[in-house]
Amino acid sequence: MELEPLSVRFSVCKVTDYSRIDISQPFVFTGSTDKEKSLVCPTDIVPDHTTERDDGWRGFRISGQLAFSLIGILARITQVLAENKIGVFAVSTFDTDYVLTKEANFERAVSALRDAGCIIREAPSPFPSP
Repeated sequence: MELEPLSVRFSVCKVTDYSRIDISQPFVFTGSTDKEKSLVCPTDIVPDHTTERDDGWRGFRISGQLAFSLIGILARITQVLAENKIGVFAVSTFDTDYVLTKEANFERAVSALRDAGCIIREAPSPFPSP
């Protein structure tokens, strides 16, 4: 399994609405239930109307497009991190999963996953090439 560390710093937030959030920006994840509206985004674009926010997250993505029929990929990653007492916040898109850890635990998480047999790719630049 290949993992790609992201150089973006993330915040996990609660918001009252999504009207002032530019969801076209990279790495913006929203989740809405009957009880709350959540937002995960780069820390430098957190909107001013958050009701709660938790900064200091780093993450990585599982490389490649993941078919829905694949079972246990996220479970394997979270098991390794749990065994190393590293908490996670996971978000998914249609194609892949993203796992975030607190920044203070990020290098330890990468090391634990590498020791467990994951291939850790080089982190890309946070800014696309022109």
